[in-house]
Amino acid sequence: MTRTLNLASISTKQQRIATLAEQMPSEALHSLSHHMDMEWMYEAYRRTRKDGAVGVDGQTAQDYEKRLEENLRLLLDRAKSGVSYRAPPVRRVHIPKGDGTLRPLGIPTFEDKVLQRAIAMLLEPLYEHDFLDCSYGFRPKRSAHQALASIQTELTMMGGGWVLDLDISKFFDCLRHDQLQQMLAKRIGDGVVKRLIGKWLKAGVMEDGVHSHSETGSPQGGVISPLLANVYLHEVLDTWFVHDVVPRLKGRAFLIRYADDCAIGFAREDDARRVMDVLPRRLAKYGLTLHPEKTRLIDIRHPPRKGGKDDKANSFDLLGLTHHWAKSKRGYWVVKQKTAKGRFTRAIQRIRDWCRDNRHRPVREQSEALTKKLRGHYAYYGVIGNSQSLGRFYYEVCQQWRKWLSRRSQKALLNWQAFNKLLKCFPLPVPCMATRLVANP
Repeated sequence: MTRTLNLASISTKQQRIATLAEQMPSEALHSLSHHMDMEWMYEAYRRTRKDGAVGVDGQTAQDYEKRLEENLRLLLDRAKSGVSYRAPPVRRVHIPKGDGTLRPLGIPTFEDKVLQRAIAMLLEPLYEHDFLDCSYGFRPKRSAHQALASIQTELTMMGGGWVLDLDISKFFDCLRHDQLQQMLAKRIGDGVVKRLIGKWLKAGVMEDGVHSHSETGSPQGGVISPLLANVYLHEVLDTWFVHDVVPRLKGRAFLIRYADDCAIGFAREDDARRVMDVLPRRLAKYGLTLHPEKTRLIDIRHPPRKGGKDDKANSFDLLGLTHHWAKSKRGYWVVKQKTAKGRFTRAIQRIRDWCRDNRHRPVREQSEALTKKLRGHYAYYGVIGNSQSLGRFYYEVCQQWRKWLSRRSQKALLNWQAFNKLLKCFPLPVPCMATRLVANP
């Protein structure tokens, strides 16, 4: 794509939407879709991943780009006309989860991804004004690391307490279309935008050649789905907790949410149990339920100041990290974070499978690929206090690489002395604290 984009113009339009959202905090905005022009569509195309799986039509990004301007213009015209555009079903596949079950994933067509991105670009500045600070998932300038830093800060300031570790069963499958559209109508009055979202919700899924529809659910994998999920949980959970629950509690409390991953902390046990009792009824009003086994209340109070030990049983996992009390180098009790056991095991399994399947590739290529995998792991899990887990991961990667390099022939197992010589020629990056957790400014 050789076209030069006027990003300043797009940013100005988004700022206008944000300003209107601030000036009209309780009203629906009726003038949104007029911001969508060819410049807007080109930017939506630029932001869309080009290497993703194809949808039901089998069209790739490379195919779409061959007649890019014509395709984008036709898409824009069809989307705004409201008649000629028909949302295609998403292709459903299943990917394995950590507990051995399968997670359904929806794959829209590439053209639909572009249009969903264009609509998301309209809605992000609108809802950024509405969303609360406790929400971190899939929002501009927010990240999982900020959510993790907030948990660490809140627990430390409270001196620990009780954490309600929530797991909403099949959230993306149970999201109710009628209630979601009622929530959207509070802030979106533009007919084009509402109509497009309605079509995506009703498009259904294609699985094994069978096209099915449902009155609930927003397929994971869709570009617009994370934003719709945030809108839903903003009303179901965030505003309810902050405005209705917290004022009625006796002690301090906090909520941290990243998409449908959520933890609620309490300074007092009685507050925690009151919320735990009422929360299922609150979610049931919106078609949601808590997982009976994965949802639990954890006692993570500050350990005794003298003679205390790190009680690993009183810990919880969120966003791939285990949160627990441990002593700092200066001897103080602090909340630390380490790679969750399940995440660590799955990461090593993926490395083992990769080394096995690629053991006959040139050593240089293997080294470069493993380097990228290690750096990616360090970038996420390289938080302060997690050096031991990172060191173990580096050792296990080396162990697996050495093992599968030895299988390239019938020779004896490559010993560590020989392997260390190989590492001098093809070094792997050693662990580093790549991520310094910083909470919201």
